[in-house]
Amino acid sequence: MIFVTGGAGFVGANFVLNWLKNSDEPVVNLDKLTYAGNLENLSSIQDDPRHIFIQTDIRDGALISQLLAQHRPRAIINFAAESHVDRSIHGPEDFIQTNVVGTFRLLESVRSYWNGLELADKSEFRFLHVSTDEVYGMLSSTAPAFTEDHNYEPNSPYSASKAASDHLVRAWHHTYGLPVLTTNCSNNYGPLHFPEKLIPLMIVNALEGKPLPIYGDGMQVRDWLYVRDHCSAIRRVLDAGKVGETYNVGGWNEKANIDIVKTVCGLLDEMRPRADGKSYVEQISFVTDRPGHDRRYAIDARKLERELGWTPAETFETGIRKTVQWYLDNPQWVANVQSGSYRDWVQKQYADQP
Repeated sequence: MIFVTGGAGFVGANFVLNWLKNSDEPVVNLDKLTYAGNLENLSSIQDDPRHIFIQTDIRDGALISQLLAQHRPRAIINFAAESHVDRSIHGPEDFIQTNVVGTFRLLESVRSYWNGLELADKSEFRFLHVSTDEVYGMLSSTAPAFTEDHNYEPNSPYSASKAASDHLVRAWHHTYGLPVLTTNCSNNYGPLHFPEKLIPLMIVNALEGKPLPIYGDGMQVRDWLYVRDHCSAIRRVLDAGKVGETYNVGGWNEKANIDIVKTVCGLLDEMRPRADGKSYVEQISFVTDRPGHDRRYAIDARKLERELGWTPAETFETGIRKTVQWYLDNPQWVANVQSGSYRDWVQKQYADQP
């Protein structure tokens, strides 16, 4: 049995679904169900006896310890995190509480459980911490991509909180011997993505005839990773990763934000043309850049390929087409996640922009 924290969110839910598609090993899925945690993401496995869902906060150390003793997992995969940079700028405390305090309390509960295992089970146990490339800071336009040895230079409250959690995981390994693995991934995209992030926001706004807000000049560059490729990478690291090591996970797809949006518009022009025959590109609107917006991230994933034989299955072209098609095929999911709180946040974020 494995434990997954944050398993009702975007990446976590995709991981749980992928896991149960490829394995009979049961999953205990822990999620606080904040605005981005959505049980509808897991509707296809709601009656699957291999999936045990428990609503809880990873800061609740007593309950986590109780669940660990009850279910006795062989591994923990920690997805639980506040993850949106814009929200971290407007409300950083939630990010400190979940990403730093929550990781600390989870590590302490896991350490106590791990110390009580029999020697054979103890040596096989793994704590896999899922993190981000944003902990490395910003790259110039000509700098080599981030390797696992790059200095930590976080620039937003979100990335600082994730950097802190990474350091805690590292420290619990070096100080207490906890068998940990860390992955740092690039920007994910794909099915079940909450529509506050760039790609799903553009798809949803385009279909609703709304402006497509792009920060600054739109030339911020990110590496894009299809979420199901990310899930396969995590499985590979869990199976064969070296204890104490960090593995960067990327899609080898550096793209500027403006190019991403134009690609989405082009696919929608083809797959769901506007009634007036015009291109969705006409809905693009440039808005004031967010504070401290990093210009470029890029992941060097060669260590993962070299040591564990993992490469992404999707190119950006195949992955983005699958993503757009998924949103076109699932309008009810989109409607259901667009709650009042979501609409209020989007209005606050963009309404006063030129």
